Amino acid sequence: MKKIMFNDKYGLTAAVLNGQKTMTRRIVKNVNLLQWLNELDDDGAIQTIKGTILSEENSAYKVGEIVAVAESYHELNKQGYLAPEWLDHTCEDSAGYDNKMFVRADLMPHRIRITDIKVERLQDISLADCLKEGIIDMITPKLYPTGNHVYTFEGNEDGCYYGNIKGYPTEIVAFARLIDKVSGKGTWNRNPWVFAYTFELVKGTTQ
Repeated sequence: MKKIMFNDKYGLTAAVLNGQKTMTRRIVKNVNLLQWLNELDDDGAIQTIKGTILSEENSAYKVGEIVAVAESYHELNKQGYLAPEWLDHTCEDSAGYDNKMFVRADLMPHRIRITDIKVERLQDISLADCLKEGIIDMITPKLYPTGNHVYTFEGNEDGCYYGNIKGYPTEIVAFARLIDKVSGKGTWNRNPWVFAYTFELVKGTTQ
């Protein structure tokens, strides 16, 4: 089983586990595939040969594949999840205790199923997909009686935008800021090719 990592600094792992985030975009890094995509650079052509583009050597995950959501052993321990190795504390000495990059996929209690994959430019993301990526629509009744919309990737318990939470005027602007924080400054403007994975939580995953 493979694993997948989401950014914890901006709450993306939590957003996956609570069902708020159901999509993730991963930058295409295969040089040969990038050259091919740049030559095609047409959505119709890309969709026509989508199966070839999503071949085993190109996309990290496949439709229907079950993937473990990576969390550090320490974080899972705090949540009360136990695996056999933890009974004698061997996980405390492992690289995965504080770094989820090194955890074993089969020990992860939460999993997702890939339900769809598409290949597109980063800036081709739709407004609906921005929300699936974890962008939050924060209506602001406490500040504006008309209920203006403000978009953010920071949570708030009562769904209102105020205080220190940074808000943006549109879903696209909020997502652009998020992707630059997660993938590096300038990523949005660079507009790379990405694999856009849609997924769902697998029901019944427990410790």
